[in-house]
Amino acid sequence: MFTGIVQSVGEVRAVTPRGGDVELLIGAPGLDLKSVAIGDSISCSGCCLTVTRIEGDAFAADASLETLNVTTLGQWAAGQRLNLEKALCAGQPLGGHYVTGHVDGIASVVDRVNDARSIRVQFEAPVPLARYIARKGSVCIDGVSLTVNDVEGARFSVNLIPHTLEVTTLNEYRAGTRVNLEVDIIARYLERLNAPV
Repeated sequence: MFTGIVQSVGEVRAVTPRGGDVELLIGAPGLDLKSVAIGDSISCSGCCLTVTRIEGDAFAADASLETLNVTTLGQWAAGQRLNLEKALCAGQPLGGHYVTGHVDGIASVVDRVNDARSIRVQFEAPVPLARYIARKGSVCIDGVSLTVNDVEGARFSVNLIPHTLEVTTLNEYRAGTRVNLEVDIIARYLERLNAPV
């Protein structure tokens, strides 16, 4: 479980094919890896990955074929910058919202405009996921907890404040950028609770 509050920006150092899936070596010089053990989870631009090896200021993780197909990880190459967050521990502040690191799908940036000191970014979600995105609700984009400003059909907008632009990769977004989208876990459970068995 994560909060969507990015702790460091790292980068992919190597992508090694492994029998249909890949091993990623991720540099994380700004993340304290001293307390990370093999088997721990780290959110990498919204994807929960399991640490398989630690090499100095970097860690390795495997990405399955399923992960490569339903997230942006299939596009990652050496140099790709990533938003990183270690798993939440009991008693830590929950500054964002409950984030599982289980990406629901890929959204795309439609537009980006200046809005006072912020930047307003409009995204288009896959149509089946649009129903879970609500005005003033929470959404996780590339591992960052954001508040939805407005929704129209499958499109929704968020405002990125200067701090977010400075400490995450979101300032790199341009029209057409593909991003990992995780909808609010509460919306998913509410739907399941109301569905006939």
